[in-house]
Amino acid sequence: MEHFDLEAHLQKIYTAYPEGESRPVIGITANYSQGDATLRDRYYRQVEAAGGIPVIIPPIADRHILAGTLDRIDGLLLTGGGDYNPLWTGKEPQPQLGNINAERDLPELLITRLAFNRQLPMLGICRGMQTLAIALGGSVAQHAEMQLKHSQDADRQEPTHSVTIGKGSMLSAIYAEERIYVNSFHHQAVTAGGPHMTVTATAADGVVEAIESSEQKGIIGVQWHPEWLGADGLPLFQWLTCRASLFAEAKSVHRHTLTLDSHCDTPMFFPQGVDFGTRDPRILVDLHKMTDGRLDATTMVAYLPQPKPGQSFAEIAPLPAGSPHEYADMIFDRIDEILGAHPDAVRRARNPQELWQNKQDGVKSIMTGIENGLAIEHDLCHLRHFAHRGIVYVTLCHNGDNDICDSARGTATHGGVSPWGAEVIAEMNRLGLMVDLSHAAETSFYDALDLSATPIVCSHSNCKALCDVPRNLTDDQLRALARKGGVAQITLYHGFLRNDAEATITDAVAHLQHAIDVMGIDHVGIGTDFDGDGGVRGIADASEVILFTEQLLAKRFSREDIAKIWGGNWLRVMNQVQQYNKGQ
Repeated sequence: MEHFDLEAHLQKIYTAYPEGESRPVIGITANYSQGDATLRDRYYRQVEAAGGIPVIIPPIADRHILAGTLDRIDGLLLTGGGDYNPLWTGKEPQPQLGNINAERDLPELLITRLAFNRQLPMLGICRGMQTLAIALGGSVAQHAEMQLKHSQDADRQEPTHSVTIGKGSMLSAIYAEERIYVNSFHHQAVTAGGPHMTVTATAADGVVEAIESSEQKGIIGVQWHPEWLGADGLPLFQWLTCRASLFAEAKSVHRHTLTLDSHCDTPMFFPQGVDFGTRDPRILVDLHKMTDGRLDATTMVAYLPQPKPGQSFAEIAPLPAGSPHEYADMIFDRIDEILGAHPDAVRRARNPQELWQNKQDGVKSIMTGIENGLAIEHDLCHLRHFAHRGIVYVTLCHNGDNDICDSARGTATHGGVSPWGAEVIAEMNRLGLMVDLSHAAETSFYDALDLSATPIVCSHSNCKALCDVPRNLTDDQLRALARKGGVAQITLYHGFLRNDAEATITDAVAHLQHAIDVMGIDHVGIGTDFDGDGGVRGIADASEVILFTEQLLAKRFSREDIAKIWGGNWLRVMNQVQQYNKGQ
């Protein structure tokens, strides 16, 4: 009988190559009962029907296993089951509380928080929605506190009450209806989504029935049980597998692409004693966040504020420093300490070759630069000193004119680049340093474009056509920059993305698209300005940079173009600048 003929079944599989199509891997948290990890078949059958590969995750709290699991899955399904011990939320259990499943509590709270940090798509069902709330700073209430009216004993496949879905939510896009009928079971219920989640569906008695990410992440929690609703419940699982497919593709892009952020101000926080080796909440860029977001390299700058007339640098320096160049040296000393403390995780990079070698070796890269040529202190010896220390660019000025050039927020002291500034640019060309005109006045920009023998860069600048502020680049500037082979790196500072409302990742993509429309794909990139007030909803820190890749994939950018945006264009210019004198 063919039913029991193993070779016949194998032959059906082997009739085509490859044996199976690429599908996203969905991890499903298991229940735990009487010493056994268990799972209702409805969960994995719905994942299968939605086009995912179901993998069961047992309740284990070991950090190595949790991290290894998350590295191998593309989406996470948090299943239903027993209640959470209210002690996790700072409350004492009420007598009417249902069964507590302590074996699951810590493993699921940990994996949820870690999955959130890694941007994995998540769907929480019943207890799973409560997992999302507790893990991400929300709150839940026990049965006795809520006096729930619609927890019922009907067959689980039977809808028993309706919920109203909020307009504009991911849930409303999934169901395309304002009101649907569901089969919720309650012992505990979510009372607030917390800082990362927003309520998107409620029952008639006001009980929260769904929450979802308020930060444009792929996270939804529902109180009802779509796994029991067959075709009516399938859309939620299809949403999860669709988001997981996008995430899997973004991970693949990052595996094969060198992802580089051309500007961050993390050294500004060194005076606070931040720890780059921990997931430090005080900074937006650290080893953990770079790993979570799959960011290969960041460019840390020594930022020097520009003194106002009559002020000394010592009065405004973030750290006690005798002079601007001494302050910059202190910053680079601290970066050297970071590199020395984590030699197996992060290394310095000075050129494209070292960046690629570090990626091949599985370590992160730090490049360095100077933001504000004030650090040179009118002495080319200092410029040569910093070049020897490994910087790759100098931003000629900041918010105020200096002795090199006029700033976009200056008073036109020189009418552009000063005669001294022309000497600085010539020496930067000779030393193989990129000339950065972010923060510069238009007159300075065009002067530098004419003076520099190599292409100039704007390490963190946006488009004036979309946000009219002095710091942004006009379309004419963008075109001129492209004609000379330079690059403009879109930044995430909210005030440079829009000045009429909250900026989000959508605005950053819009500025990128506009720059591409004006300049072409070969002249754009990303310079986040993280820790210099950069970061917006949807890409708030280094852990979320992979969400930008998801946005580009969703807009049908090719892998080749994404590689150019995430560093390829910047590295082309860097290589050209560094090779300039070698060809003379």
